Amino acid sequence: MSVYEQMLETRATKGAGYLVLVDPDRWNLDEVETFIKKINTSGADGIMVGSSMILGEGVQSKMKLIQEVATLPVILFPGNINQLTPHVDALFYLSVISGRNPQFLIGDQVQAAPVVRELGIEPIATAYMIIESGRVTTAEFVSGSKPIPRDKDEIAVAHALAADYLGFKFIYLEAGSGAQYSVTPQMAHAVSRYTDVPIIVGGGIHSPEVAQTLVQAGASFIVTGNVLEDVENSHLMEQFAKAIHKA
Repeated sequence: MSVYEQMLETRATKGAGYLVLVDPDRWNLDEVETFIKKINTSGADGIMVGSSMILGEGVQSKMKLIQEVATLPVILFPGNINQLTPHVDALFYLSVISGRNPQFLIGDQVQAAPVVRELGIEPIATAYMIIESGRVTTAEFVSGSKPIPRDKDEIAVAHALAADYLGFKFIYLEAGSGAQYSVTPQMAHAVSRYTDVPIIVGGGIHSPEVAQTLVQAGASFIVTGNVLEDVENSHLMEQFAKAIHKA
């Protein structure tokens, strides 16, 4: 079964899924192994690996270790084509459809395609929409994309419909790493009303209650990242998983 099929099955059986984002820059080898083991037993449904910008050394070694230790699907969440690696089970093949920068709409995708094929990574076509979050995020800055205003649901809906008609498999509403505000439940609800494409929501989700509200509004998958990088918050993973599946 492909990772995409596993994700659809998770959505069908649990109502919604929980993905934990791991930024390799934030962990050394020993720490990342411990963290992945915690994710394995947390009730999460998958592990995302990547970042808008990775500067640290030993990234490939960390990616390899993550895949070896993980008992859940490992999905690459690439900030650019330099992050491509064989040490993942699948790849969110992102197109930043909220922006108008051709490099991130189609340029990087064309350059990456032969590499993805050569590495044998499962690509999952994902429409990536950057949503205003109260501050400039790395994803916004690096992609040169003006975010969709967080109170303009109709703009998000129009982009989501375009993604649906173009055949994308997921729609990703992203407030960004370190976001001050998460995507609003109203926007998640509006988008889910107009398309059956599963919706992933990430960025600025700091509590299980917020995650549950977003699922109830229409999100199919919730992503958390920064909030778990504080060791004292690692226990929240189980609470996130329960809240998301309960919703």
